[in-house]
Amino acid sequence: MLRILSILIFLSTLSYSQKKMITPPYLQKGDTVAIVATARKNIDDNLKPAIDLLKSWGLEVKIGSTIGLDLNQLAGTDEQRAKDFQEQLDNPNIKMIWCVRGGYGTVRMVDLLDFTKFKQQPKWIVGFSDVTVLHSHLNTMGFKSIHGIMPVTVARASKDAKESMKVALFGHERLEYDILPHPMNKFGKAQGELVGGNLSILYSLFGSPSAIDCENKILFIEDLDEYLYHIDRMMMNLKRNGCLESIKGILVGGMTKMKDNDIPWGKDALQIIEDVTKKYNIPIVYNFPAGHIQDNRALPFGSQVTLDVNSECSKLIFER
Repeated sequence: MLRILSILIFLSTLSYSQKKMITPPYLQKGDTVAIVATARKNIDDNLKPAIDLLKSWGLEVKIGSTIGLDLNQLAGTDEQRAKDFQEQLDNPNIKMIWCVRGGYGTVRMVDLLDFTKFKQQPKWIVGFSDVTVLHSHLNTMGFKSIHGIMPVTVARASKDAKESMKVALFGHERLEYDILPHPMNKFGKAQGELVGGNLSILYSLFGSPSAIDCENKILFIEDLDEYLYHIDRMMMNLKRNGCLESIKGILVGGMTKMKDNDIPWGKDALQIIEDVTKKYNIPIVYNFPAGHIQDNRALPFGSQVTLDVNSECSKLIFER
């Protein structure tokens, strides 16, 4: 009896990093996708390329009430954005929620959401950049989500980026990527759950209920339009939070349009990451095709992956 009790106590203390993440149902032709705004407003951007893409996949489209709302930078008030998102969460006919764009503002409405019905009938939530707030929040609850292109980026997205999203959403085949060599790559092989997103957002979530658990994970990071010293600050934060001590590998995506001060920092973004991570004996791949770039490949966060970094062609393979 004591042995059984000890096992039950042990099982109850397992973190989500050791539990099997819940995969929302894969999409089927005829399913409906809702396009909503959780952050920056969408006034002038043409959604036709995104709608055409969904229809070419045999999907129906619902435009959320936040599309077209205008409150300074944001798509309406926090309450309006939360209400729209909540309606799509609770609607059983909606099988995927596609965030229209990033910017800033998702963190202002995430605590207004009730995930009770979502937990009973999970669905795919898709986007990147500021949508990292939702990815990280969902991960703490044990649900997968997809870091991938958004409606406003469809027109300029690569063919591979769009096709990878389709594979991730429909689940007809296993998702895997061959990654071109990079001189900074750190060789090795690791397996673990894929987490991460926009570095600035991950940094801002530490200490909150939405903070990622890095233990035994493969971490993906990317960023846009940041000062180089701030990249260093955020990487040092990952280090001091114990994240780099506990992860099993790193994917470094696009570090796009970085800025420097009048007095140069002295390293570019990739060199900063290399410098902060050099003491850790883990595989690291640089210039992974994801982030604020045209070739923004889909990454189903919460999935178990194998990362194999070598001198010829590194691989990221998703378990089905």
